[in-house]
Amino acid sequence: MLHRIGIIMLLCVPHVFAGQIYKGGEYRSKESFLYGRFEVRMKTAQREGMLTSFFTYNDMVPFTSAEWNEIDIEIMGRYTDDVQYNTITPGQTNHVGRREVPFNPALDFHTYAIEWTPQYVAWFIDGAESYRQTGAQIQTLIYPQKIMMNMWIQSAVNWSGVFNDNSLPAFSYYDYVSYASYTPGKGGTGTNNDFTFQWKDDFTAYDAARWELGDHTFGGNLCDFIPENIVFKDGNMILCLTKETAVGYQDAVPPNVESARAEADGVVIRYFEEVDSVSASTASNYLVLNTIVSSVTLFADKKTVRLNIANYDTSALSIVIIRNIKDRFVPANTLAGKSVAIIKPQRLSLPVKINCGGPASNDYLADQMWSGGLEYGYLDGTAHQNTATALGVNDPVIFRSEMSGAAEYRVRVPNGTYLVTLMMSENYFTGPGQRLFDVAVQGVVVEKNLDLFSKVGKGVQYQKAAPNVKVTEGMLDIHFMSLVDNAVVNGITIVQISTTGATETDGTVPGKWTIGQNYPNPFNGSTVIPYSLPNDDTITIRFYDALGRVVSEHALGGTQQGAHTFSWNAKDDNGKALSSGAYYYVVKGVHNMSAQKMVLLQ
Repeated sequence: MLHRIGIIMLLCVPHVFAGQIYKGGEYRSKESFLYGRFEVRMKTAQREGMLTSFFTYNDMVPFTSAEWNEIDIEIMGRYTDDVQYNTITPGQTNHVGRREVPFNPALDFHTYAIEWTPQYVAWFIDGAESYRQTGAQIQTLIYPQKIMMNMWIQSAVNWSGVFNDNSLPAFSYYDYVSYASYTPGKGGTGTNNDFTFQWKDDFTAYDAARWELGDHTFGGNLCDFIPENIVFKDGNMILCLTKETAVGYQDAVPPNVESARAEADGVVIRYFEEVDSVSASTASNYLVLNTIVSSVTLFADKKTVRLNIANYDTSALSIVIIRNIKDRFVPANTLAGKSVAIIKPQRLSLPVKINCGGPASNDYLADQMWSGGLEYGYLDGTAHQNTATALGVNDPVIFRSEMSGAAEYRVRVPNGTYLVTLMMSENYFTGPGQRLFDVAVQGVVVEKNLDLFSKVGKGVQYQKAAPNVKVTEGMLDIHFMSLVDNAVVNGITIVQISTTGATETDGTVPGKWTIGQNYPNPFNGSTVIPYSLPNDDTITIRFYDALGRVVSEHALGGTQQGAHTFSWNAKDDNGKALSSGAYYYVVKGVHNMSAQKMVLLQ
């Protein structure tokens, strides 16, 4: 099994390089610690191509990979909802885990902690345990390590994204760091009170007795660390990432525009940095030729806005004039005026089908790495090929390629409700517990602690359907969270089952729109679908196969309120009996719809 090469594995080993035009910052303790609880409160930078970190690291001299010990928290600026954890053990072996988080790490301070003991390493966010490792690798973390923080530009674009220096300067803020020693059975803090508080630095000023200022670089880092990019201000230690001509905590650069894209309901503009809410949301600050901007919606990332334009013609060539937009630095910088060409999108045809890690095949799209100008793609991960045939009812070609270690897939689709199906197969491991991961779709966990070998065995197709997935900002997000080894996915299908305005319910409240589970299920021959309507409605029932194709549709027309059933004979619209496998039924009214999964055994 190929593993992703750890990018941070050359961290903190000084190298002599020619001076680089970008400058970052690193703050490191003078003392090294064996075990303990290490805590930080920080706010990171939301910029493509760079990362903010808090970690421990063995920098003993002389140093070889046989003594490699490192425990990481890495927050990549390309994500708005992802935190990556890692232990790096002798031989520079990486043990990566990652979690989707319900907040944007760049928009506010959060508390992160590492507990390192001889038995486990655990990571915490805002007091709650986020991830834990207890494998054999923990027994090899035996060397004292320094506490370190840095902010830098990563050269591996697959991991960090594509850096653009229009995003500079950028800053990460550290409110405090504290350390508690490992004292099992007699402490006063941490898990089971197994740790004893020793010290806390509130970063009111530089403590030269405790800390060192980085002045080096290393392989894969596109910036030099310099002491000038470590600044103490307003009770924070600020790591700065700058050009060499304007170092330190200063910003005289107005916000710049990354892109402007035509969408069905207007124009979506993305800035390189977070912008002031008032100026960015003022409709009069935008002029689109031959149209009227009725209002502006600022997205949750504070970097993206949608100009709401009725009946916008996405096919017309046009520009947008942007003016008077302020950034969030104090004092603010103002974009006085800028003309930006509006990109015409290349719309995906629905349903969307992606051959993860592989080329275009039949009606599946070739996989590709995400960038802001594309309609779909993966973030992080490595493609692998498999010559064996995965057993199951789906196209075996899709299971001969896979994306391993991906963090996310992003797909631009119209706002509405979707049925998302993930196709996966364990093609490497021959026992349980060797690959574990979670999957979330639009922030909702649909698989937890998924072990494909335990679920279906080696070389067997497994598919997970997520019905009633709602998209409201034109982007569908599928998040993979590795627990043990790397998450893996072979194929993705996305089927639209309603347009904007539909509401989804789970059908459990009497007197409301309710769609029950078919019975029997699994079934042979025929099955019954129960449903209940709160009001008279016009009903259509569609049946989809596992690849998102409509196999049968029944327009029931006007239906009175109350309880109803529909019997289905498992035949397509041509009267042909369908083969065994998983299917989905979608019951749709004028204002409501719901979907359920069923299994046919012929």
